[in-house]
Amino acid sequence: MAVEVENARLTTAFANYLRVEKGLSAQTLQAYLRVVREFAEFAGKRDKALDRARRQDVKDYIDAEFVREHDGRTVARKLSTLRHLYKFLLLDRHIEHDPTLNMESPKQWKVLPKSLAASEMEAMLGPAEIPSYTGKFAAALHVRDQAILELLYAGALRVSEVVNVKLEDLKLDLGYILVRGKGDKERIVPLGKAAIDAVGSYVRDSRRQLADGKTSPYLFVARGAKRLTRQRMWQLVDAHSSRAGRHASPHMLRHSCATHMVEGGADLRTVQTILGHADISTTQVYTHLALDRLKTVYRSHHPRAKIRPKPGPNEQ
Repeated sequence: MAVEVENARLTTAFANYLRVEKGLSAQTLQAYLRVVREFAEFAGKRDKALDRARRQDVKDYIDAEFVREHDGRTVARKLSTLRHLYKFLLLDRHIEHDPTLNMESPKQWKVLPKSLAASEMEAMLGPAEIPSYTGKFAAALHVRDQAILELLYAGALRVSEVVNVKLEDLKLDLGYILVRGKGDKERIVPLGKAAIDAVGSYVRDSRRQLADGKTSPYLFVARGAKRLTRQRMWQLVDAHSSRAGRHASPHMLRHSCATHMVEGGADLRTVQTILGHADISTTQVYTHLALDRLKTVYRSHHPRAKIRPKPGPNEQ
């Protein structure tokens, strides 16, 4: 019982730190706490509170989770959560040594993110009508959905970022949108002509029709100026991606944007800024997707890439 009480106390302190000092959203906060509680239960079976867990305890937990999840990226996120936990406990003087220090993530975590091919994106964003709406709002809803899809792909936005973007954040005349990402961090995301045209058309005509006399601070609204839900975003992406023969998620459009930019020659720092990654190592996974292009550029530009060795005496 003493272990459970201590774990509850430390978990509450960590939650307050994430909420107040880090400014995490409620959804992200719950994801962190879910992992902490999982590990607390794991350590509790060894009669250890969170502040008395050792490196081997963390390693055994990570190994067990990898066997259970079969997903290196999921396990890597759990290890990242524990690193944040023990960094907090160390700074707040609950512990003297960080058991996660220099602990390597499972090598399997660097799996390539799923993305659509450029041709699949073109098919998905094409002008074909999706017969999913009827009534007087049908045309307006279709224009709204096209604007959402263009924005997801153009700016590599997360679902929550699109749902929460406000009308005042849109700067179409300047060609960008202000996005509030994880931890309420703001970033400026440039938009291409296709996205500017689609979002502009929605704002000029369809948004007012959908609002139906009501007001909302949010850019994208449902009928009656109601807020869009994350579930609706997933549904519309799935419906439109089916024309490309794929069942895509909103996050796949984010990955597709990053992949196609790297393949097109964009530098990682620019892609990192657009995606809102805090660490460029997160962005570097996209270099694997553009490896063929990197090899081609190397062979075309390196002065000795095309030089063949002179034949030996037995080869003449």
